[in-house]
Amino acid sequence: MKYLLVGTLLALIGTLASIVIWDIEMVTTITGGIGLFFIVISFLISGAFVSGDRMRANLAAESVEDRNQRNGTVFHSVLIAIPNFAVAFLFYFLLN
Repeated sequence: MKYLLVGTLLALIGTLASIVIWDIEMVTTITGGIGLFFIVISFLISGAFVSGDRMRANLAAESVEDRNQRNGTVFHSVLIAIPNFAVAFLFYFLLN
């Protein structure tokens, strides 16, 4: 729950900063960029960009606690990205 709150706060800060500094049309770019950043972080941590044999070797070498921590970090970064994508989606369709 607190990660959704962090994502919501980041979306609010991004929205306010883009309205104050630039223009309201930059809200989709800023909040979408924040959401994309956290999605890329989750992809990198999860190992989605490695080949199958490297993934198998990584899973064999890590402990259950490390795997649970890695999966938790991936889930938390996705939870932070969701409100940012929602704000970007809403502003995109409200402005166009």
